[in-house]
Amino acid sequence: MIVDFHTHMFPDKIARGTIAFLGNVCKTKPDTDGTYTGLRRATEEAGIDLSVALPAVTKVSQIDSINRFAAQYQEPPVISFGGIHPECENYKEILRQIRDMGLKGIKLHPDYQEMYFDDIRYKRLIAYASELGLIVSVHAGKDPKCPDDVHCTPRMALELLKDVMPEKLVLAHMGGNELWDEVEEYLVGQEVYFDTGVVLNRMPQEQFLRMVRIHGADKILFATDSPWGAQKEFVEILSAMPLASEEKEMIFSGNACRLLDILPNIS
Repeated sequence: MIVDFHTHMFPDKIARGTIAFLGNVCKTKPDTDGTYTGLRRATEEAGIDLSVALPAVTKVSQIDSINRFAAQYQEPPVISFGGIHPECENYKEILRQIRDMGLKGIKLHPDYQEMYFDDIRYKRLIAYASELGLIVSVHAGKDPKCPDDVHCTPRMALELLKDVMPEKLVLAHMGGNELWDEVEEYLVGQEVYFDTGVVLNRMPQEQFLRMVRIHGADKILFATDSPWGAQKEFVEILSAMPLASEEKEMIFSGNACRLLDILPNIS
């Protein structure tokens, strides 16, 4: 079984324009057209059983429409998390709504939300999300939007971990995109999950394997960041790595199933 814990999709009416804009920012050719149909097709072609879609709320005004869209997709092979913005004063109400809609978690993107991850507004939001049992997935490290102004550094993430102690926090891109030396210094060994989104074909394999073994394979989640990472390619890369079968099973699906509270035979 394989779970991709970090993918993206958009409503059909905005998918084309959104993907074109983001592709220009990322200087990357997308692997899907950005729609649910495109993500589902790529998921099935890669032999992936479940893709988790993560919507990024960049404006407070987007919250209702994004979460209504997300609520439509709560069955395999694609389920969606909800979204929220840290500037919301009624964040507790919104988080309860997300939980009551049956969504398993939320996505936060400090770079696009233009707020640093050690801000009290993120801390209080994540604390309450954790109280509700929600998974919190966060973009960590550099982003092509503002590569020289990182809004979630490993040191910021460590501060939040110490202050909030969330049980289900996922730091994307192996804890901090392109900041993996700092991830090893500050975050490896902490009680936090890393996902492999968009890094498996860029991160030095020696460093990846070292981080998996020191941090623990039980805290690593297979992810692609589709459409910015090709699902089939990433499955092949991880499958070929010199990891024990038990480690691969945890990374590919075991850890995700535990976090999502689902049985491993969802297909």
